[in-house]
Amino acid sequence: MTRKELEERKFRPAKQEAKDAAKNLQTPQTTSAAYRLAFQDTDFLLREDLRPVRFQLELLKPELLMNEAKIESIFVFYGSARIPDPDKATARLAQATTDAERRIAQSLVDKSQYYTEARRLANIAARYPVGEDGQQNFVVCSGGGPSIMEAANRGAADVGAPSIGMNIVLPHEQAPNIYVTPELSFQFHYFALRKMHFLLRARALAVFPGGFGTFDEMFELLTLIQTGKMKPIPVLLFGRAFWNRVVNFEALADEGVIAHRDLDLITWVETAEDAWKAVCAFYKDDNLMGCD
Repeated sequence: MTRKELEERKFRPAKQEAKDAAKNLQTPQTTSAAYRLAFQDTDFLLREDLRPVRFQLELLKPELLMNEAKIESIFVFYGSARIPDPDKATARLAQATTDAERRIAQSLVDKSQYYTEARRLANIAARYPVGEDGQQNFVVCSGGGPSIMEAANRGAADVGAPSIGMNIVLPHEQAPNIYVTPELSFQFHYFALRKMHFLLRARALAVFPGGFGTFDEMFELLTLIQTGKMKPIPVLLFGRAFWNRVVNFEALADEGVIAHRDLDLITWVETAEDAWKAVCAFYKDDNLMGCD
């Protein structure tokens, strides 16, 4: 027996079986939903009691595709979906007609600098050299949407590097930003599975000013590290003035609901260069690009 005979698969692949199943004669039996192959029966897969299977599929699909792309680690970007790039922010301010609109528009103009910083940080991370075995590290990853997420994917695209987008299905229409690498553009139904994929490969994480979604992701990460469920990684918070205005971290420690040492889980930064240097210091690797 040859090695080829030993290694070749003996069963027909499911793809071929599915193609052949489509050739069935049209009879009352073959047209019944019960006769469909289970993995081709959407109605069956969407049943309430198939939720555990859908969980497994949603965990497995991105995992397999990232493995195939040789993505070893990622650099995750969290932040608002409402902070536009500086040009759009300025244009919005010019179009404001009421005091309330002008106040909000001016606030977004002030924060649009973080779009620029996110793009620059992604640009730096995306230039991390590919390993000799083709493994990719610090691959830029965002939620795949607009604003800060767009800036992250855009920064990677600026240098021709791949980047990941992890979109979520929402009731209102939305789509991945145009800078996400199509082959790494994922869509999730379950927030829990999306969160897992953000952190399974995360080796650094940048958090920019944001709202409920940003708070949710950030505090979950801090909780995982605080409780020892996850090993520490650099957690880089951009915009100390913003965060200290909306969250009194020191008060949490003073009230005794967290330890003062828990504040050390956060690294405060204002620029992309500061953030990357913090990553270099964390991993004690002066040979990383831009760490000298």
